[in-house]
Amino acid sequence: MSESPMNTQRSALLESLARELLTATETLVPVAPLRDRVADMDLQDAYTIQSLQLEHHLAAGRVLAGRKVGLTSVAMQQQLGVDSPDFGYFFTDMVHHDGARIPATAFLSPKVEPEFGFVLKDTLHGPGITVEQATAAIGAVYPAIEIIDSRISDWDITLVDTVADNASCGAIAVGTEPLDIDPAHLGGIGCALVIDGHTLGRGTGADVMDNPVAPLAWLANVLGEQGVALEAGQLILPGSFTKAEPVTAGSSATADFGPLGSLTIHFTH
Repeated sequence: MSESPMNTQRSALLESLARELLTATETLVPVAPLRDRVADMDLQDAYTIQSLQLEHHLAAGRVLAGRKVGLTSVAMQQQLGVDSPDFGYFFTDMVHHDGARIPATAFLSPKVEPEFGFVLKDTLHGPGITVEQATAAIGAVYPAIEIIDSRISDWDITLVDTVADNASCGAIAVGTEPLDIDPAHLGGIGCALVIDGHTLGRGTGADVMDNPVAPLAWLANVLGEQGVALEAGQLILPGSFTKAEPVTAGSSATADFGPLGSLTIHFTH
């Protein structure tokens, strides 16, 4: 059965918006919010726009490094005025490491979030993945920072805007040494976000959906319904301990896990 003219028109619009975001990613010229440009835009529309961009990048030869879950803490949900998590993807060329010097000019309006980074030792293919199964699949836990960025003008976003824009993912930084912690006991682990020597936020693992492994299970199940697995070896970020804080050229940002270790990145001119 062929698509109805209305559905064909909507598909063409979503493809056009995906191309806009791809161009904005390359040119660093932001676009107007999407929510008012698609009638009754819903999450399915937003994830379609996101997926079209993923297909483009993979076809161009970029290598998927992992996935990120966002909006998993009350702090981040309040910051964006939403009540549910979202997810996006990142490629190997978006991953930095401890001590990295990252040009601030590579982003439109970057902000940083301190997170755990889970490296999977086993593949997770939902639906039906439990938190216990997700915990058992984690091979190592690293300190991580997500650099979020918005291709939407002035961070003027709702949930559908950020989802379409790859959950506002800009880049990822991950430590070179894993944290010496048991993935089954992450709820009580604390982390501070420090920018230029000033502590701007603190949280614990329990601030991330009550258990930071819960977003991993959620993601495995959401993607599993689409026939997509989280593969062994991938890096998964489950969401921020704190609200996001802006950075500029000259800023240094640290995810400080106290005696367990830390991760610091520097933004350059």
